Amino acid sequence: MNRCRGLSLIELMIAMALGLLVSLGIVAVFTSTSNSRQGQEQLARLQEEGRFAITQIRNDLAMAGAQYCNGTGGTAHASVAGPYLDGPRLPTVYASDPNALMGALSDVSTGWGGAYPSEPRGPYSLPSFLMMRGYDCTVSSCTPVEPSNKRNPAGFSIPAMGKGVDSRVIGASVLTVRYLNAAGGWAIVPQGSAAGSKLTSHADGSLTIQLNPLPGEPKTSDVKKDSSLVMLADCSSAQIFAVTGMGGTTLTSTGANFAQPHVFQNMAAPKLFSVSRDMRTVTYYLRVKDNGDGMGHTTGALMRRVNGGDASQSGGSGEEIARGVERLDFKYGVQQSDGTLRYYSAEQVDNSTRADCPSVPVAIPGSSDRGCLWGAVSLIEVDLLMSGQNPLYSLTPDELAYSYAADGIFTPAAPTADDRKVTPLQQGFPLPVLRREFTAVVAVRNANP
Repeated sequence: MNRCRGLSLIELMIAMALGLLVSLGIVAVFTSTSNSRQGQEQLARLQEEGRFAITQIRNDLAMAGAQYCNGTGGTAHASVAGPYLDGPRLPTVYASDPNALMGALSDVSTGWGGAYPSEPRGPYSLPSFLMMRGYDCTVSSCTPVEPSNKRNPAGFSIPAMGKGVDSRVIGASVLTVRYLNAAGGWAIVPQGSAAGSKLTSHADGSLTIQLNPLPGEPKTSDVKKDSSLVMLADCSSAQIFAVTGMGGTTLTSTGANFAQPHVFQNMAAPKLFSVSRDMRTVTYYLRVKDNGDGMGHTTGALMRRVNGGDASQSGGSGEEIARGVERLDFKYGVQQSDGTLRYYSAEQVDNSTRADCPSVPVAIPGSSDRGCLWGAVSLIEVDLLMSGQNPLYSLTPDELAYSYAADGIFTPAAPTADDRKVTPLQQGFPLPVLRREFTAVVAVRNANP
């Protein structure tokens, strides 16, 4: 008699239970491994983006205030603290239309009058606040002013703060710096040279520049949309004045100047520049972007805006430098007249007057020289907060914690910590992502003490 062999119900249940336990273990290992891999990829990505962002900012900030090849302000004087300091290096502006200079520059949020200098009535030194100006922002406002023209009639065309895509990131600072693009412009060669642009001085003091671009220099047709202001510079001085004939081969200093520019004999390597094109204006700010996960989450992007961001004229451009930037803050190391260094906020620098700064070569009569310390900023501390952009819900509270020096938090704390000046939730960003701080101190090579 044959017996039927098989598993009893109890044995089958035990086998199923053991199989389920093994399966759960495999799933747990797989999930843990996957979460770990995602965290490592997110950390690697934000570190790469952070290093690139800091490098790009460093390059522009180090150039702030740079002119052509004049690296000195004249005879140095000994400070109280000991080091020898140069005087301010500022081009002299001869253009008589007070708004001509403001119109030639991009991203200007300060006009003539009020607490700032009144409209000039004679030649004057280029104000320091036109070479650099910063804006510190909180959740609700910015100081010294709101840079967006949507909230401030004197602002410029960057987005206002908000949570929506393409808004400016809430609580992130803004900084504008200017420097001369020494690679631009036209080299002035001696009369009788076979090629190159030539300068002729007339008996009445007026100037004629016959443009004959050398290889690599802008064609005359390239600058026809530029403003009518030019800068004539060599390795010791610079003058900004109005001309007629922009876009043609012959430029002439006109009656739209307080006086004819002062041209030295035997100038060292002279060059002529278009102010609106070659006086490069670079503005950094953060813009809200969709993070692309299909869930409606957003992140911040570091934006670099050159000459107003208008690519159709004056060498303008706008580009996204890095994504995943949630915070951007600056502190300004100001070199005092005695040679010492002190860190200030943007509002403190902007509130400076002539009493805080050395005299300028050609002062505006009656002016307090408001904002003169912008030319004395010799160090800029940059703080960036980078995020992993896409939420990882497996992150532990310890992994979510981060430090951020601009908040005064130097040991890792929760994203919603009470001491934070602005939290990711206030900015509209998701909480469960990795965040890391990046800091750099940039020496401004062309600071005017």
